[in-house]
Amino acid sequence: MNYYLGIDIGTSGTKTVLFDEKGNVTASASEEYPLYQPQNGYAEQKPQDWADAVLHTMAAVMKQSGAEPDAVRGIGLSGQMHGLVMLDGNNNVIRPAIIWCDQRTAKECVEITEKVGAERLIEITANPALTGFTASKILWVRNHEPENYAKCAHILLPKDYIRFILTGEYATEVSDASGMQLLDIPNRCWSDEVLEKLEIDKKLLAKVYESPEITGGLTEDAAKQTGLKAGTPVVGGAGDNAAAAIGTGVAEDGKAFTTIGTSGVVFAHSSQISIDPKGRVHTFCCAVPGCWHVMGVTQGAGLSLKWFRDNFCDAEKQTAKGMGTDEYYLMDREAEQSPIGANRLLYLPYLMGERTPHLDADARGVFFGLSAMHQKRDLLRAVMEGVTYSLRDCLEVFKEMQITVDSMMACGGGGSSPLWRQMLADLYHCPIQTAKSKEGPALGAAILAMVGTGAYVSVPEACAAIIGTDKTCEPDADAMPVYERYYQLYRKIYPALKEQYKALAAL
Repeated sequence: MNYYLGIDIGTSGTKTVLFDEKGNVTASASEEYPLYQPQNGYAEQKPQDWADAVLHTMAAVMKQSGAEPDAVRGIGLSGQMHGLVMLDGNNNVIRPAIIWCDQRTAKECVEITEKVGAERLIEITANPALTGFTASKILWVRNHEPENYAKCAHILLPKDYIRFILTGEYATEVSDASGMQLLDIPNRCWSDEVLEKLEIDKKLLAKVYESPEITGGLTEDAAKQTGLKAGTPVVGGAGDNAAAAIGTGVAEDGKAFTTIGTSGVVFAHSSQISIDPKGRVHTFCCAVPGCWHVMGVTQGAGLSLKWFRDNFCDAEKQTAKGMGTDEYYLMDREAEQSPIGANRLLYLPYLMGERTPHLDADARGVFFGLSAMHQKRDLLRAVMEGVTYSLRDCLEVFKEMQITVDSMMACGGGGSSPLWRQMLADLYHCPIQTAKSKEGPALGAAILAMVGTGAYVSVPEACAAIIGTDKTCEPDADAMPVYERYYQLYRKIYPALKEQYKALAAL
């Protein structure tokens, strides 16, 4: 039996899973690590914490599974995107990594836009300058820590630092590199134009591979620490969402997935490059060679329901504890007692501003239509519907870009809710499915390792053989037109409040 490792280097921890050739889990281990916030709006992690977690969990799954070292044929990496890891000439980490959710780089985003040009930046990198992306972090270090920038010999992304630890190679791949804002997205290579205009030396950047390509082999030292065989191939892997797409079978045109976690993501595969000139959605190279994906983001998806739970659902928490069940299950049951439209109550889920489609950091949450007749169950349903409307907004942008969606997978905590899946089906006008495997990014990374080492000819072939569906939720023909009326009203509320949001932020 051949085995493949999928390693997912997340923000809260690393999960390493050993799969067989059919995608079945043989062993799994995880390890958490801290996030540091030295100032308000800052977010940093220590790359050594990632490395320790990866090495420990790799050793744990090998011990747990009893697999022979030479039976592990390949390793795939997935990881949090956009983080900045800087190494000096001796390969020492210069400073803590500035990670994806750090917000310190607003001035650097203005600098990038001025130097490259707003339209040209989107043409090349497929995105406007964003605080989360890596390029602005590089400029921030240069502007504020020139002594650290002067020491820098190598710039790596989080999962690519782990690749260096495992293989000694400086390498990245197209899906993760897409989130640096230094990659020419249409041509899948570093952009000389952007690098020259930002005065960033191309020599600092790693070699770019396609996601299933072999980037190196396990070193003797890494093999000794993990119980694996030296030389075991490590493939490019993918950024977390691109890996999750492969782990849910989204590897062909017409396929997409929706994740309802803290934020919400709508992700669609495309064999053709398509860039939104307004920058409302991300276009990145995907983990399928020669293909791309588009991704819309709503900031306050599951966060909205968690906020409501934490502030207004103590009774549900206590009841759930007594019943030995999940409070979200009870909240679902309550929301089901309210009709579609929550008795004429609408919710805008902009608790943390909004990305797609408004690009407005000043936007805030709203209950619209609140009256004395409304009960908690109406507010609960309105929150869930409002999040679903915001996710539908992402799909509307996809339509403008000529990207069609025929089937949709549901992932994340919200995807486990039958009520939420039905809302998605009714508002997306397509079936909503869940995957049998819940391993997502780790499975996606392992599938890329299978393809890279020859177990499967292509990523779509591997997905077709490995990914199975669990539940399917069909759209309700009677519910769809009712939701549509409320959705069209929902779309009118933000434009009516846009200037008032700015005024509120200025108070």
